[in-house]
Amino acid sequence: MSYIELDKVSKRFGEDQVLKELSLSLEAGRVYGIVGNNGSGKTVLMKCICGFLPPTTGTIRVGGKVIGKDVDFPEELGVIIETPGFLTNLSGRKNLEILADLRGRLTSEDILRVLELVGLDPQMKKPVGKYSLGMRQRLGIAQAIMEDPRLLILDEPFNGLDKHGVEEIRSLLLKQKAAGKTVLLASHNGEDIRILCDRVFEMDGGIMREVPV
Repeated sequence: MSYIELDKVSKRFGEDQVLKELSLSLEAGRVYGIVGNNGSGKTVLMKCICGFLPPTTGTIRVGGKVIGKDVDFPEELGVIIETPGFLTNLSGRKNLEILADLRGRLTSEDILRVLELVGLDPQMKKPVGKYSLGMRQRLGIAQAIMEDPRLLILDEPFNGLDKHGVEEIRSLLLKQKAAGKTVLLASHNGEDIRILCDRVFEMDGGIMREVPV
């Protein structure tokens, strides 16, 4: 049973065609990698699946629902695309609490737990504006997973992480997969792709092809 389905999805910006009639079927509970050079269309594809950009032609279904028609965004989605945006004068914990209050699904204990899960001290008062790049990335991952979504879409989730941090987040993502979550990630690091992904797709000039893991 397909969880994500792309049917002849294209995306144009003026004369520039970034995605060219992509068709794809992905099952739930697996990790999928997207590789390719900058400008190959990886991030645009992810934004289309998330509902952030409408495709010019074609249809995207997630969980059986057409994005942009049945729902604006996939249900139960956690996402990192580009640099996560936070209120820089507040702590990481406070940022997550504000986001959690918008939907009212999480307790304070849930937020403490997810911060610990990504390797951040829940009691740290330091404002996000003084975080290192790696700490911001950990906080972004915490935000993505904190409501226990069925789908994670992660564009370069290991940016700024040291070797230990990369190993911790790889382990975290494999646990997400073991829990039945679907993960779609882009990474320039071949080792991340090899360790994490069940299937890998290469983007080149707006065209996608499957490549060996």
